[in-house]
Amino acid sequence: MINKSSAEITKCILHKVANKFNSGQNVFSEDLVHFDQESYDLMKNFLLKPFGSLTQSYRFSHHADVRLNALNNYATEIFNDESVFVEFSKNMVNHLYEQSNSAQIKTGDVIVVFIKGIVYKDVLTEAVGFFKIENKVDFFQTYLDDNESFDVVVQKGISTRKIDKGCLILNTTDTEGTVVFSVDNNNYDAQYWIKNFLGVKLADDYNSHTQNYLELCKEFSEEVIKPEFGKKEQGNFLANTVDYFKEHEAVDYHDFKDEIFTEEKHKDLFEDYKKHYENLNDVLIRNNFDVSGVVLKKEKQKLKTEIKLDTNINIKLDVDAPDAASEYLERGYDEEKKMKYYKIYFNEEK
Repeated sequence: MINKSSAEITKCILHKVANKFNSGQNVFSEDLVHFDQESYDLMKNFLLKPFGSLTQSYRFSHHADVRLNALNNYATEIFNDESVFVEFSKNMVNHLYEQSNSAQIKTGDVIVVFIKGIVYKDVLTEAVGFFKIENKVDFFQTYLDDNESFDVVVQKGISTRKIDKGCLILNTTDTEGTVVFSVDNNNYDAQYWIKNFLGVKLADDYNSHTQNYLELCKEFSEEVIKPEFGKKEQGNFLANTVDYFKEHEAVDYHDFKDEIFTEEKHKDLFEDYKKHYENLNDVLIRNNFDVSGVVLKKEKQKLKTEIKLDTNINIKLDVDAPDAASEYLERGYDEEKKMKYYKIYFNEEK
């Protein structure tokens, strides 16, 4: 997690990135953006706010040698000599352009900044920020017409509510490499931003271990439990998984299986799926790691525990109440109506 309270944007430039698939052309600025105080304050908050609560970080990678990672090299050049900022900001945009190999990759504005005063793990450092604006919003602009009357016109602009894609490359390293933070609020292509453009992987720490394991459980519930045992059992499994993570400071793979599954065949299914998942996604799921409470809180919101019925009735299960579904929800079949049913027990409505 970074502290941005003393951060200062010392350089900012705006470019436009096109789509290579559609044979578009990038458009570059030659001069830095000059802010007045109001626009500077708004821009600083807009760009840095998403990173204040991030706990998970990335490190640059490359299949042959990390020194061949393009973005890593561009950022390093800027850190070594700030005078090349404009030149290498264009190189970054060209690198992004080269990754747009399908029609669904959006064009947009690109904001590149140089930031001083970032604090990471109690160390004061600097950062290069790279942000892509893919979506613009409509807004009304009022103006005085020729008849001295006010009128309105619709224009498009950048919303200050959230950025579409952005990264902060810190001028600091650890045993795994350069520290990178990333946000992506338009996940239409999982490979485009993280893998192809940034070329990063999650840091090997308890935050990524927690996320990887919970994502494994989520996919296992969706691909194995739901089709084999139904949505009720899927909800039970997810709720029990969350409960295990809440009650344990550290995860032990074998202990997890013993607590979550009562039958050996279910343990075997999970073990087989874990191997399949690791090979398919090229990710290592640790058998032992400390639990990240921040990541758990974030990831459990993604766990779907809702039973949707074809009679336009939905039953939402609370992932924080692992025993509720087994105690108060029964599934059966009505011979007279020739329909399946759920029976729900409760004391009073809330």
